[in-house]
Amino acid sequence: MTLRLRMTLVVVAIVAAGLIAADVITYTTLHSYLTGQVDNELTEAVHPIGQELVHQVDGAAGLFQPEYDDPIVPPGTFAELRDQSGTVLAVGGIGYGTGPTLPTALPGSGLVADGPLFLTTTGQSNAGVRTTYRVEAEAVAVDGQPFGTIVVAIPLTATEQTIGRLLLIEGLVTLILLIGLAVLSWWIVRRELRPLDDMATTAGEIAAGDLSQRVSPEDDATEVGRLGHALNTMLGEIEEAFDARRASEERLRRFLADASHELRTPLTSIRGYAEIFDRGAKDRPGDLQTSMHHIRSEADRMSELVDDLLLLARMDQQRPIERESVDLRAIVEEAVDAARAATPGSTFTVIAPAPVTVLGDAGRLRQVVDNLLTNAVRHAPASGPVQVRTWSAGTAAILDVIDHGPGIPEEDREKIFEPFHRSDPSRARATGGVGLGLAIVSAIAQAHDGAVGVVDTEGGGATFWVRLPLAVAADGAAAEPSSVEA
Repeated sequence: MTLRLRMTLVVVAIVAAGLIAADVITYTTLHSYLTGQVDNELTEAVHPIGQELVHQVDGAAGLFQPEYDDPIVPPGTFAELRDQSGTVLAVGGIGYGTGPTLPTALPGSGLVADGPLFLTTTGQSNAGVRTTYRVEAEAVAVDGQPFGTIVVAIPLTATEQTIGRLLLIEGLVTLILLIGLAVLSWWIVRRELRPLDDMATTAGEIAAGDLSQRVSPEDDATEVGRLGHALNTMLGEIEEAFDARRASEERLRRFLADASHELRTPLTSIRGYAEIFDRGAKDRPGDLQTSMHHIRSEADRMSELVDDLLLLARMDQQRPIERESVDLRAIVEEAVDAARAATPGSTFTVIAPAPVTVLGDAGRLRQVVDNLLTNAVRHAPASGPVQVRTWSAGTAAILDVIDHGPGIPEEDREKIFEPFHRSDPSRARATGGVGLGLAIVSAIAQAHDGAVGVVDTEGGGATFWVRLPLAVAADGAAAEPSSVEA
């Protein structure tokens, strides 16, 4: 059974119960009222009728006929007088024709000794006509002495006709109302639940693979609208999750392809020098030394590449890092000193007006500075200056590494932090590196709840910035903002 049909049946059943209850209450109330009216007629008629029947017993001529036209005594009224033993002494009535319908099971005198008695009984004529009577029985006294019982029965034909007409009207009205309500409810429920049908259709299309589908309406004023809004929100998150998954899988495939390519080069070189060794280089000391030197160099290069890949894998698994107070300025000064010794032809300038303390792993942060310095030296002009600046802004510690090389194209500024990415020929493998240095910088910064980025250097070049949370607010005035903040 569908939800639409169940809701329609529930509405019809509730309204039917209400209508039937109203019909029963109306019927009972009207029946009680009409019966009360008949009882009033009996009360007003019993005394004059009783007097007339007593006169008959005393020898008065003729059956009882009221001497006045009393509308409360309808045609068909029946009366009888009984003595104290229950013997019928006189019988009377109004409007009797041929084959009168007489009430049966009339009470005896003993039933009304303490007051009037009202009851309902039936009667049947010789022609088989069945009539319902309302009967009142009351004790009669003559000259202050108990005489007997007067029984008066009024036919309830008019009352039954009224009640029957009421039942017919109530039945027809109830039936018509229920049919109309069922049709109207079906139409309303179908209209209101149509968005659910649309949602089911949309869900089928989504299940078929089209995650761009959305449901409507999104009106939060109704339950269906709120459901549609929640479903659209969920679908948006699911689509984003699937897009992120596809992007992650694509990055993984590209990463594996690049890693395989980078590892194939040193392996090919090692295999080539090993073949030279097999071809007789072992017997030539000069060739043997050259082969071993190149094999060791390629092995070191491959080992460094594998270490970088392992580091990226650990960072991607979000493994916890050591957290301790570290002076970023001290790390920068140590890294710059090492860079000066490694590249004596380059010029390095450190701008660090005050200590900048962060919570992190000193070894990993040193690796960040080393990688940025190596990148700057590799792409800066010969003997070109490289500036390193540390400063604080609010609750953040900022590290800037500024070179005056060719800069980074706008379209490559986000991709440059991906593994194995190279933007232009000036940053190709020929200049050194395999494209993992900046990816490691980004991974370490994110592990420290920080971020990295690159902007243009004024006058040409690139400024790489790293933002990390401060452990302790820097003393004194903050350093002059770099182009990152601008």
